[in-house]
Amino acid sequence: MSEVKIAAELRSEFGKGAARRVRRDNKVPGVLYGHGTDPVHITLPGHELLLALRTPNVLLALDIDGKNELAIPKAVQRDPLKGFLEHVDLLLVKRGEKVNVEIPVHTEGELAPGGYLLEHVLNALPVEAEATHIPESVSVSVEGLEAGASVLAKDITLPNGVKLAVEEDAVVLQVLAAQAEEPTGEVAEGEGEEAAEA
Repeated sequence: MSEVKIAAELRSEFGKGAARRVRRDNKVPGVLYGHGTDPVHITLPGHELLLALRTPNVLLALDIDGKNELAIPKAVQRDPLKGFLEHVDLLLVKRGEKVNVEIPVHTEGELAPGGYLLEHVLNALPVEAEATHIPESVSVSVEGLEAGASVLAKDITLPNGVKLAVEEDAVVLQVLAAQAEEPTGEVAEGEGEEAAEA
C-alpha cells in the first residue's frame, strides 16, 4: 500500500475553543500515540487528511517539525450532519511491525436466481498484517449462492503475510431467502392466543 505524506504541526492549545479555532483554519486536531510513548497532540491539514482517509487503513508518513513518523488511523470523528472531520486518533507504527486492523469485504458475482438477500454479517474483516502492507480490501465471490449458504472467514483468500484476527468459523456473509410480507401484529397476536388456548 502507498504512503501518504502529510505535514503535521504540534498543538499546544486544548479544549473545545482551541479545537474550533483549528477547524476554522481548515485543519483537524489529532492525537498520535503508541509504542508506550506519551500522546502527541497535533494538527493536520484538513483537505489532505480527508483525501488520505478515503483509503481504508491508509499509512500516513507524518512530518512533525522535521521528525518523521509512520501512523495509521485508529478513530476518526466526523460531524454527524456535515461530514467534515472533527478529530482523528493516529497509531504510531514501525516498518515490519504487525498491527490488527479491519479491512473492507467486497463481493463479486451474482446470487442464484430467486430473489435472495445477501447479508454482510461482518462489514470488515479483522486481520493481522504488517503495518506497511495492509491490504485495502478483500474480495469474495458469491456467484450462484442460494439461501442458507454462508461465507466463513477461513473461506476468504488473504494476501501473503496477512492472517485472520477472528475465529476461522466466523460468518462473514450469508444468503437469506427473501421473506414474504408478514401479517400485521394484531393478527399474529390473535393466532398466538388461539394456539395458547388449544
